[in-house]
Amino acid sequence: MGVFAISLYHHCRRNFSFNYHYQSCRTLILQSAFESVRVQRLSHDDSGIVEVHLDRPEAKNAIGKEMLGGLQNIFEAINRDASANVVMLSSSVPRVFCAGADLKERKTMNPSETRFFVNSLRSTFSLLEALHVPTIAVIEGAALGGGLEMALSCDLRICGEDAVLGLPETGLAIIPGAGGTQRLSRLVGKSIAKELIFTGRKVGGRDAMSVGLVNYCVPAGEAHLKALEIAQHINQKGPLALRMAKRAINEGLELDMESALALEEECYEQLLNTKDRLEGLAAFAEKRKPRYNGE
Repeated sequence: MGVFAISLYHHCRRNFSFNYHYQSCRTLILQSAFESVRVQRLSHDDSGIVEVHLDRPEAKNAIGKEMLGGLQNIFEAINRDASANVVMLSSSVPRVFCAGADLKERKTMNPSETRFFVNSLRSTFSLLEALHVPTIAVIEGAALGGGLEMALSCDLRICGEDAVLGLPETGLAIIPGAGGTQRLSRLVGKSIAKELIFTGRKVGGRDAMSVGLVNYCVPAGEAHLKALEIAQHINQKGPLALRMAKRAINEGLELDMESALALEEECYEQLLNTKDRLEGLAAFAEKRKPRYNGE
């Protein structure tokens, strides 16, 4: 069993059971009692790529308690797995990424239960944002409310032309409560974020790219292919360098320039004595692909 499987197993076996098996191509599939979330570890040259699939077709991937618990456990396991280099977050349900929170389930909650759920949703998306490795949201179809907030917690977003993105919460007399007011404004700017949240307006894939909400908009049905292409490029890079680059960017944006440059220096220093840095120099000199081990 690989490091990722072992990590997920030891973390989760107190709470639920799961089975694993290898397909003929040796792709590792982890299946937990959280049936609405699946994890797939790619194989061979792509072995550093982990795919997290939302799979709740009967509810258009609406996030309920069961799915939220699955996401939290999986993100925690990925964060402890040194062999994971990049995460793709996608949907197994055609024409929908995630319709947001499960409002049918929400209707049964009292205010205290609602508060607890929204706080858990916010902390889970913060955990996703804080993962050490790069993350890519693969958006085909609807990404609304909590679904868009989850995508905003990823480092990159790739969508199909038929994608529909929006934060419609004000129409329900509430506000985005899982990071949407903060992450959207930081991504697209205060004015555009206010307009989208105040009106609840939904935007298509091309408009989303024009305002900087997504990195790429591709023909419908091709978002996964584009995201995989980007993930493969990332997966070829030095694993420790990726983690330090993400830390330098994320933490540096919260600092003044002088402090941010000091942080960059600190992150660079942590890479100076690594085997991977020496391997990169050797591969460049020998005109071959580097073989990084995260050491």
